[in-house]
Amino acid sequence: MTAVPKMLDDTAPAAIDVDRLLANARQASEFLKALSHETRLIILCVLIEGEKSVTELEEMLNMRQPAVSQQLARLRADDLVASRRDGKNIYYSLARPEVIEVIGALQRAFCPPEP
Repeated sequence: MTAVPKMLDDTAPAAIDVDRLLANARQASEFLKALSHETRLIILCVLIEGEKSVTELEEMLNMRQPAVSQQLARLRADDLVASRRDGKNIYYSLARPEVIEVIGALQRAFCPPEP
């Protein structure tokens, strides 16, 4: 007969909460889908440096306003960016700490500083 190892506090190992795991996986999957579009990913990479106006993003990306706005709308719907209005200008920034964390990791992995 094989002995079952005991936990330090003599309790059984915690059971996996499959429902919670599934919910977290679904949330992560939606997050990754939003990142899977090149333009959205570039916008997020630009916003890691700080808040930018739609006009600034258009100029940096060399894209027309409707195309930039469409991608920003998707990012806003996914709660990855936050917006604020100042007169006629709309400014965008990263909305959540995990967005900053993931974009930072992607930049370190795929956009190392040039020598």
